[in-house]
Amino acid sequence: MSQPEQSSSSASQLPAEVQSRLDDGKQRHEAELIEWLKIPSISSDSTRRDDVHQAATWLLEKMNAAGLQTESISTNGFPLLVASTPPVPGAPVALVYGHYDVQPPEPLDLWTSPPFEPVVRDGKVFARGATDDKGQVLTHIHSVCDWLASGQPLPLQIKFLIEGEEEVGSQNLDDWLPELAEKLACDVVVVSDSSQYAPGRPAVTCGLRGIATYELFVDGPSHDLHSGSFGGAVANPAMALCQLLASMKDANGKIAIEGLYDDVAPITDIEREAWKKLGADDAEFASSVGASELHGEAGYTTDERRWARPSLDINGLTSGHQGEGVKTVLPAKASAKFSFRLVPNQDPKRLTGLIESHLERHCPPGIRWTLKPDHGAGAMLADANSRYAKAASVAIEKAFGTPPVMIREGGSIPILARFQEVLDCDCLLLGWGQNDDAAHSPNEKFSLEDFHRGIQASASLWQAIASA
Repeated sequence: MSQPEQSSSSASQLPAEVQSRLDDGKQRHEAELIEWLKIPSISSDSTRRDDVHQAATWLLEKMNAAGLQTESISTNGFPLLVASTPPVPGAPVALVYGHYDVQPPEPLDLWTSPPFEPVVRDGKVFARGATDDKGQVLTHIHSVCDWLASGQPLPLQIKFLIEGEEEVGSQNLDDWLPELAEKLACDVVVVSDSSQYAPGRPAVTCGLRGIATYELFVDGPSHDLHSGSFGGAVANPAMALCQLLASMKDANGKIAIEGLYDDVAPITDIEREAWKKLGADDAEFASSVGASELHGEAGYTTDERRWARPSLDINGLTSGHQGEGVKTVLPAKASAKFSFRLVPNQDPKRLTGLIESHLERHCPPGIRWTLKPDHGAGAMLADANSRYAKAASVAIEKAFGTPPVMIREGGSIPILARFQEVLDCDCLLLGWGQNDDAAHSPNEKFSLEDFHRGIQASASLWQAIASA
């Protein structure tokens, strides 16, 4: 259903008391961000369990102090934090989703400053979790807490669901979601865990790729062998692993696993034309990531490859001697971690079967393999023309001074497709970060200017959604 057009001023104008509170709170906002970033809440590291719980407690205490109704739900892993403001009869309900866990910081020697000792340089805060996702989710928490502190009533009910296992697949949230459906009932889920299109070019993200992650174990002889005595006579698991991985992709950048493309949804002509108008510069993009040139599936632009086509990447390799100096060994074992990004219509479970069939066909003689699937989730698409997307455009233009572009994002937030399925809601992905923020890499950062503009856009969003 089409919605009536509104002016930016009428749809996102904040009460003076709220705007004053936001303007006066910038130092406080930054101080709290730095305090939260100091907590090494690495969900994949069993030695950091207490730290992950500490990060949850920090956030829960902040929301409690602001007057939100809060609940910490215990799971088999880390707690789900649920909070809400008072209901507003007749108004929409928005659910903010985010996560308080972060990626491991390794390799540590590539960090300019320690990953959990936040440092501000050139207007950016450097720390693990700065942009993924502590800094971004905190923009929404600040906007709601400041609104409540201003004494002015919110124009709609806002709920929060903040988890501690997004970086390891959100399995416990997935299991709990049906039971929480009534508590989390909403019209739209708001997520800030992505990026702007480019500096000064904010975006509403209307699609995310899915994900499927694996570890492949390859075995040969029963123990490591002398490469002089046995090399050339016994199959080398490290070589076999390289051959198997190389067989999964051809020289033109296309994944060579039989049947993988059968379910791939094509890119629409409307999207292709819209993305061309974004004016992407391949040389500039390559420079921004430190690459000499770009490479990918033939016949597609860079944006199409990273947003709407499947991809395969090796994430880690292990075999043989890794220490100083040379050890001429024929290793008994080798392993690799690799991941796929999936597009609409692709099923991670079906993909596992395709990979197993491929390995059977291409495994060299004398080698045994074991494939261990980890986590997977389908892709997500949202309606770029919904009233919520239009409201977000109004709010973002007010905060950033320019209207957002409509894009997809190549990364994955595994739970979003489940939100659409279980909660029957729309999704808004509003990224305040930049593509070069180094999420998942050393020297992760977040622009403080974008942090503050994100808080302003968040506050304006509540007004714009209610006005819609």
